[in-house]
Amino acid sequence: MIDMQRVRPIEILLVEDDPGDTLITREALEHSKVANVLHCVTNGEDALSFLRRQQDHRDAPRPDLVLLDLNLPRRDGREVLREIKNDDELRRIPVVVLTTSQSEEDVLRSYDLHANAYVTKPVDFDRFVEVVRQVDEFFFTVVRLPTAGTA
Repeated sequence: MIDMQRVRPIEILLVEDDPGDTLITREALEHSKVANVLHCVTNGEDALSFLRRQQDHRDAPRPDLVLLDLNLPRRDGREVLREIKNDDELRRIPVVVLTTSQSEEDVLRSYDLHANAYVTKPVDFDRFVEVVRQVDEFFFTVVRLPTAGTA
């Protein structure tokens, strides 16, 4: 059920270095049932700067959800996930690993690092759009998350 008390759009951080996948994700979220704002960064260093509100991201909002690719330049998604889940200020932010990897090792390692979900990106455009919409809908209409700023 949609939280009618929510007065602001959902803030989503997409950490993705593939422009095509970014475009597909943006397209999927534009037609979401839940109002959202998508913020995009293309590498692990920028993701952590955004989350910690550092450097060029001092005014960044605290995301309600992170969609995280594993294979990133500058700092890979596994390192970013580890940093998020080991940080007292960030650990409650749900992180969905959204990656092309079907490796059982990547799945296990992601959950060992406390990912909230692991989703393999479909290669089919329509299926990819549907998967992103399902993730969005699940986290914001089914799951109850702590409100931003809750200690």
